Amino acid sequence: MGKSFKTRFWILSKWSVSIFILLFAFRLLYGYVASDSTSRNDYSDNFFSSIDNLRKNYASEKIAMKADVKTASPSNNLASNQKFEKTASIKTKTSEFDKDQNLIKAKTKSYNAIIQYEQSLGQKGNRQIHLLIGINPSKFDNFYLDLQRIGKLKDIEITKVDKTNEYRQLNAKKISIEKILQSLIELKSKGGKISDYISLNDKILEVEEQLQGLGVELGNFNTENEFCTVRFSMYEGAAEKSISFIHRAKVALEWTIKQFTLLVITVFFLSLTIFILLITVDKLKIISALNKKINE
Repeated sequence: MGKSFKTRFWILSKWSVSIFILLFAFRLLYGYVASDSTSRNDYSDNFFSSIDNLRKNYASEKIAMKADVKTASPSNNLASNQKFEKTASIKTKTSEFDKDQNLIKAKTKSYNAIIQYEQSLGQKGNRQIHLLIGINPSKFDNFYLDLQRIGKLKDIEITKVDKTNEYRQLNAKKISIEKILQSLIELKSKGGKISDYISLNDKILEVEEQLQGLGVELGNFNTENEFCTVRFSMYEGAAEKSISFIHRAKVALEWTIKQFTLLVITVFFLSLTIFILLITVDKLKIISALNKKINE
């Protein structure tokens, strides 16, 4: 009996220690994961998504297109311009806001980049600056890598969207509108009623406005206007202190003791409830058996 009790005691102790260690390890690991997740989520909002009419920057590169196999020699390839929009979004945090703000503008100037949009928000101690910067495609990679070193990097995202079809559609639309305009001008030269002349003139002005709008859109695709975009957001804040392992272990231990105690109490009362129910069932069986004998 004593040996059996001792064996059960050791088995129960081993299970208890194992559960305690698992809870402690879980809470310690959660502390690292949760702090990293919180740090990222603080800067998840995209400032530029709420602003309309931001400058669109496009770039191009030569891509090789194979000609028809029947009409081309093995080495004969056609070169075509691929138009694309490439954007890097960078978010950083700094405790030296003025110094880093000047550094951003100095970097922008050294790369011959252009600040196309600038917005400063907040008061000292809680300031923000948001910049939309156009950069030459050949300098894009080095530039955004340099900007990541300013302050403490919180988030970065790079997207590249093909705009070749959009560019071709705009050109096709321009040609179509030019033909319409030419036809209207020819009609105007033939004369007619004053009312028809006025209506035709209004139509010509409307078509010319459409053509001008297309010219502006296509102007963004011109070689001299080719840029990639860097969206840079910097937030002011105190330098973050790293949490020591001892502190994390202390918090994890306190949480584990609390949860383990609750678990033990829960298991105890659950076991007690089951025990009482079993005793009750047994008593009911005894009572039932007695009733049967009496009835017999």
